[in-house]
Amino acid sequence: MNELRRWALALWLACAAIGAPAWAHADTDAARQLLVLLQLPPNHFRPDSTYAGSYGDALGASARRRVAARIAREHGLGLGIDWPMPLLGVHCYVMSLPEGEPAEAALSALARDPAVAWAQPMHVYRTHGAHADPLFPAQPTASAWQLAELHDVATGREVRVAVIDSGVETGHPDLAGQVLLNQNFVDDRPPPAEGHGTAVASIIAARADNGAGIAGIAPQARLLALRACWQAAPAQTLCTSLGLAKALYAAIQQDAQIINMSLSGPDDRLLGVLLDQALARGVAVVAALPGRGGAGAFPANHPGVFVVGSAPPLPTGAILAPGRDVPSAAPGGGWSLVSGSSFAAAHASGLLALVRELDGARGTLALKTALVTAAEGRIDSCATLARYAGTRAPACKTLRQTPD
Repeated sequence: MNELRRWALALWLACAAIGAPAWAHADTDAARQLLVLLQLPPNHFRPDSTYAGSYGDALGASARRRVAARIAREHGLGLGIDWPMPLLGVHCYVMSLPEGEPAEAALSALARDPAVAWAQPMHVYRTHGAHADPLFPAQPTASAWQLAELHDVATGREVRVAVIDSGVETGHPDLAGQVLLNQNFVDDRPPPAEGHGTAVASIIAARADNGAGIAGIAPQARLLALRACWQAAPAQTLCTSLGLAKALYAAIQQDAQIINMSLSGPDDRLLGVLLDQALARGVAVVAALPGRGGAGAFPANHPGVFVVGSAPPLPTGAILAPGRDVPSAAPGGGWSLVSGSSFAAAHASGLLALVRELDGARGTLALKTALVTAAEGRIDSCATLARYAGTRAPACKTLRQTPD
């Protein structure tokens, strides 16, 4: 892209961003919260006086709440919200520590309580990408994957992609009609429009040929916008264990075929169990590669998860996708440039939606070899679709390299 075009696109993006709403803020006290899991008994049929009956568990829920209240009282904890998870056979309670009390002591005591299946900290997770300066040189990285040729073969038609992220602006010109489900697992209000989630969703499935903005990698996929994170500042999006667990649970219940998690944080037992449930069902789980390996690398370090970065070198097993100066939808009906592995992961999720459309239910999607890679782990989009398209292989033969 020549310098004049770069400046023109950057100026257009800057103008498009004018009028965007102020950044949303959400307070959290996750450092003082614990997740306490009680075993959930099997669900039995209970006839009522008319013998109609149901599989309801109102009495059991009340009894478990009393047990949770006893546990909180005996351990000096505050009892908060609860959430049953029949899929895992547990009932989750949020309990809060007194000011100044270390979590380790409380967790050790809870582990000895026979009524507790397990207890764990409320972890905090962060996304991996921020809005770039709107005048930063702009390059349409989607062209590296030759989308026009790919879309002649597949568009992700009716593939369900769960975006577990901050809020998505469902009425944005590039996302109107693309979101099948929009739920908020952070608080009780309607899901707000937030930058990170809106950008990720648009890279995956922005409408094509609508005369505005961009075309998503899988423009006919259907999004499950599951808000598990909140925008704490223009370049900071945060999540907690509980919000992510609720969103993962919903993604599984809603038959998501791909789950995009452009975030990372500490290892988490509850989230790990839910990821295993998703992977066992053949769901492709895509995670962003964190800036540093080691601690805080979950869910990218979880077995079976696609790990996606935006710049080499990458750790063994990770894959490389476009993630620098990516045009994307922004709250307020505009567009902006974004960079980071969060958005590289979104590209991979979109390409997996194209694979799912071509491959059907044969199970290839869950395999780490579903995407063809070239040098440095770079995804070869053309070779990937050619593998599944048979005689309808895309016109492009191989990846068109573009400079970083």
